Amino acid sequence: MVSHKNLLTRRDIIYSKIYKAATACNRDIQNITIIAVTKNHPAPIWETALNLGIQHIGENKIQETIEKKRKFSSKEKIIFHLIGHLQKNKTRKAIEIYDVIQTVDSLKLAKKINNNSKEINKVQEIYIQTNTSKDPKKFGMSINKTMEVSEEITSMKNIKLTGIMTIPKEGLSNKELSNTYQQTRRIKNQIQKNINKNCKNLSMGMSNDYEIAIQEGATHIRIGTGLFGMRK
Repeated sequence: MVSHKNLLTRRDIIYSKIYKAATACNRDIQNITIIAVTKNHPAPIWETALNLGIQHIGENKIQETIEKKRKFSSKEKIIFHLIGHLQKNKTRKAIEIYDVIQTVDSLKLAKKINNNSKEINKVQEIYIQTNTSKDPKKFGMSINKTMEVSEEITSMKNIKLTGIMTIPKEGLSNKELSNTYQQTRRIKNQIQKNINKNCKNLSMGMSNDYEIAIQEGATHIRIGTGLFGMRK
């Protein structure tokens, strides 16, 4: 495991780059949140993130999150994000675990989340996952589908739509990444302006491209390797 001193150094480098990227486009760094991606790291990684001042945790797999929670005593201090694909048969368990489900990639899944949330008397916060770069290897709705279903999702009583999330195609140039993130921002802006004023968050950008994402409007950046090193 990386030493605490090295972790602090990595965190400070990331904060410095966030500040530089944000100020270059006249953004307030207070509006940018780091989500620490902790998949495939042992349970103490959550405590490590808290010690670095990072409260938002992103996990990909439900079972891994459950196992880590069993070993962790400060769950109330963390805001849990599901950033991996959600299978419909695991919807109820996801609702019980996560504060935010970022990977709602179909209207059917949204309906399932709404129904299951109603059964346990919860209003589940979600983001719509949009496949902006049209990558056949990635989950997510098309741009047109995102716009089409956002109104129906907004009408669901046990869902609160608060953002849009995207994972770009691998191997894109910086210019292509910028274009992808610009398109995603425009989707979010249209939904926020015309359909749902609560849809104000943009989850985009990871360890290798978060500076570009920030310049294009990201409010939540998902960083794992940049903080904790390579996963097992």
